[in-house]
Amino acid sequence: MSFQLRREEVLDASGLAAMLEEGPARAAQAILLAAGEGEVEAQALLGQILLDGRGIAQDQPLALRWFGIAAGRGHLMARNMLGRCHEHGWGVAADGAIAAQHYQIAAEAGLDWAMYNFANLLATGRGVAVDHLQAFTLYRRAAELGHAKSMNLLGRYLEEGQVCPADPSAARDWYRRSAEGGDFRGQFSFAAVLAGEGRIDEAVMWLEKALAGGNLNFLRVASQTLSSATDPRIQGMAAQFAHRCTDLQRV
Repeated sequence: MSFQLRREEVLDASGLAAMLEEGPARAAQAILLAAGEGEVEAQALLGQILLDGRGIAQDQPLALRWFGIAAGRGHLMARNMLGRCHEHGWGVAADGAIAAQHYQIAAEAGLDWAMYNFANLLATGRGVAVDHLQAFTLYRRAAELGHAKSMNLLGRYLEEGQVCPADPSAARDWYRRSAEGGDFRGQFSFAAVLAGEGRIDEAVMWLEKALAGGNLNFLRVASQTLSSATDPRIQGMAAQFAHRCTDLQRV
């Protein structure tokens, strides 16, 4: 296969996804070649596969370096990933303040994931002062761009009436859109609304989807929440969430 063909495959997002599924090592080789030739998309992708150790040996400091190269050339997702690295201590000492700076740059340039990540820091006071109004504004902006996780958190603000008038109807709509967008927390939130409306069959369906996609921390909290549900079918889901936690811990 020629180098030019490999470069084209790397720059084709759908082709790259298939390539990574079918042959991560081959995909990594193509990404390395294109990144070395200065293709900014490949440089950002190289950072991601180095971070994940997918098709190439995991190297978080080197991932950070490639994210920095791509971010310096205006790649917004690479800038967002610099924020992630600094937030979580991947290849560098964890520093919420530096993470917030990177998120803010990408958020102001219009990247929904950066809006979401920056809002999370603002909502929890990690690296920045707590600012729920700004967090709410960012969640709304990202949600309006189609970001499913932000839809769920926007729904929470609207349900609780925090820094905005309470609007249960709007909250329900954002939860529904988040659930339909594939966010497991949104699916859980929407299930809670449906259960409150007595629509138990639909609630169970969305809980099953949240169960299939949720991470360990979410599943632990969800199991505890479900255990106190008044409806026996909803309460019965708690054991399924607990069992799923056990399965994930064994992996």
